[in-house]
Amino acid sequence: MRIEKDERAILIALYDATDGANWNNNTNWKTDKPLSEWHGVLTNSAGRVTGLRLEGDGLSGSIPSELGQLTNLEKLGLSDNGFDSSGVSGAIPPELGQLTNLEYLWLEVNGLSGTIPPELGQLTNLRELLLSGNQLSGAIPSELGQLTNLECLWLSDNELSGSIPSSLRQLTNLRELKLSDNELSGSIPPELGQLTNLSKPSLDGNTNLDVPT
Repeated sequence: MRIEKDERAILIALYDATDGANWNNNTNWKTDKPLSEWHGVLTNSAGRVTGLRLEGDGLSGSIPSELGQLTNLEKLGLSDNGFDSSGVSGAIPPELGQLTNLEYLWLEVNGLSGTIPPELGQLTNLRELLLSGNQLSGAIPSELGQLTNLECLWLSDNELSGSIPSSLRQLTNLRELKLSDNELSGSIPPELGQLTNLSKPSLDGNTNLDVPT
């Protein structure tokens, strides 16, 4: 099947870009086995890739832009590969914004750098966006306010700067907001107080942020 062949090629691009030969577990990758038998790959009844769960598997290198073509992807988990301060590095590809079925994007504890792509605001089915523990810089994109199904937004332990966008007031389903240990400044948008599902945000470690006492 052409689609399966294309998705197999995309997964191989991920394997090659992240030093798959040295992963902690690369069972059946780059073999003729069904994709559902490749370690960490989840598929649906039609054989389409719906999930990638490679947390803590020792990936290194960069996230290939080809992942944006896995249009049935619902879960993308590449977290906890940076315990040696490297792991998955480089920029977050803006092409991930094409994954409109994505519900979970877990990329925390790696060596990711650059800015948070505003294209991630197109992931309107997203429930969890976890980017903590990287080296991301620049501003928090106001486009993240479009993620109205979002329940968890973790951006702590990065190098993010600028103000907290007031557009986050649109995240009425938000339960967890972690922004600590960045370089954020300005005041906290009072509208965040209207998010009735939100527990107390984590904001400490931003020396130029006006945090009410």
